[in-house]
Amino acid sequence: MRNEGLGSWPARRARKTPHRTALIHGGTPTSYAALHERTTRLAHALRERGVRRGDRVAYLGPNHPSYLETLFAAGTLGAVFVPLNTRLAGPEIAYQLADSGAKALLHAPSHAGLVAGLPGHTDVRTYLETGPDYEEILASSTDEPIDAPVTPDDTCIIMYTSGTTGRPKGAMLTHGNITWNALNVLVDTDLIADERALVSAPLFHTAGLNMLTLPVLLKGGTCVLVEAFDPDATFDLIARHRITFMFGVPTMFDQLSRHSRWPAADLSSLRILTCGGSPVPTPLIDAYQERGLTFLQGYGMTEAAPGTLFLDAEHAITKAGSAGVPHFFSDVRVVRPDLTPVDTDEPGEIVVRGPHVMPGYWGLPEETAATFADGWFRSGDAARVDEDGYVFVVDRIKDMIISGGENIYPAEIEDILLTHPDIVECAVIGVPDDKWGEVPRAVVVPREGAALEPDEVLASLSGRLAKYKIPKSLVLADELPRTASGKLLKSRVRTRYGNQ
Repeated sequence: MRNEGLGSWPARRARKTPHRTALIHGGTPTSYAALHERTTRLAHALRERGVRRGDRVAYLGPNHPSYLETLFAAGTLGAVFVPLNTRLAGPEIAYQLADSGAKALLHAPSHAGLVAGLPGHTDVRTYLETGPDYEEILASSTDEPIDAPVTPDDTCIIMYTSGTTGRPKGAMLTHGNITWNALNVLVDTDLIADERALVSAPLFHTAGLNMLTLPVLLKGGTCVLVEAFDPDATFDLIARHRITFMFGVPTMFDQLSRHSRWPAADLSSLRILTCGGSPVPTPLIDAYQERGLTFLQGYGMTEAAPGTLFLDAEHAITKAGSAGVPHFFSDVRVVRPDLTPVDTDEPGEIVVRGPHVMPGYWGLPEETAATFADGWFRSGDAARVDEDGYVFVVDRIKDMIISGGENIYPAEIEDILLTHPDIVECAVIGVPDDKWGEVPRAVVVPREGAALEPDEVLASLSGRLAKYKIPKSLVLADELPRTASGKLLKSRVRTRYGNQ
């Protein structure tokens, strides 16, 4: 094959295991042979509508087989896939379409109204709605093989960052970046061909796609696609499909552990639980250990496709709270501002390089240059390294609170607050203080029905944290703002609660 990219994966897998099940959605299975055929038919249909090598093809909709068919079809043509966040508003979608210069947009029926209301200043000329019309297009298309030349260095995906501050930037991930990331997952997670993965994390999020779905499909396993995470339905899906592999952000796993079905749920099929997106609170780790389940924690970023650090099962207890060591094909350092290595337990910035790291941001050469230093990608995340080389992510550098000259990392305080039985979620921010410059403030979401007393909660931290780290105030909230992938939006927490 001349296609060395993701677009060739359905064909390569179909020639090895054509009759094995690749996808299950709504109880309907799709074999690898069928995935290959449908991908090829869609690629022809896109080509007939003017999509050529290098053109951008966007997708807007929840998890569905057509999402992956569009990704692979774009890769078959040497086009570039642009996944869009389903939780964005119309103007935000329009910005990403215009910024990427997308020529085609495939979307779910659920988003037809939003698409119809998009402004006309984008480059989109082809609109395809999944459903009956989409199926008719595939049926009328041809399944003649397409073998366009695609190299590992060609751009495969433009994946927009969460945009927690400012305009989101499009990380250009090459076919090679995504392939090397998948290899890292296969090496470090020990996936098997009989894997049955539950894909409830959104596919437009880099971890749901690149850390779970694509590695499983590369290995020849089965992905059970669900449109949205629901704790109650998750227990049913695990039992019905004998799920072996799940990925989630801590919020998702926390909802499962707090559910009434948790103590008696049949979780015997689960073999691999990977968790990322934000640090995993110690109480959550303990709750799963009590059920005989071990988290394989990791740390990554969209720009690294995303896997960077990984904590294996062997060290899940002895190094609890750590993000682990670099993935097999990844190099990571923790450095000072002058890029010299930190000493043991000295906080510094995580920098990473490797074949999985993006070449840059779409259309932003200056931002790209500013993000790389001597070939290393600067993450903006603070961490420390213990004597064994295990990395502990401390916080976002920009989230660090400097109080009276002391550095305070909110994640450390949040981890302890979450041990309180009546606190479901929390965020710690810095607020102005006349004496110390700034001091910590805790914003917490109480357990339903609980009557939290802020002074009592803060008093419980005495002796567990240095005095200067204990928040000077605590605010109760109904919920905390998060991105679609579950990441806490600290900027919005500051805006909403920083002046109370």
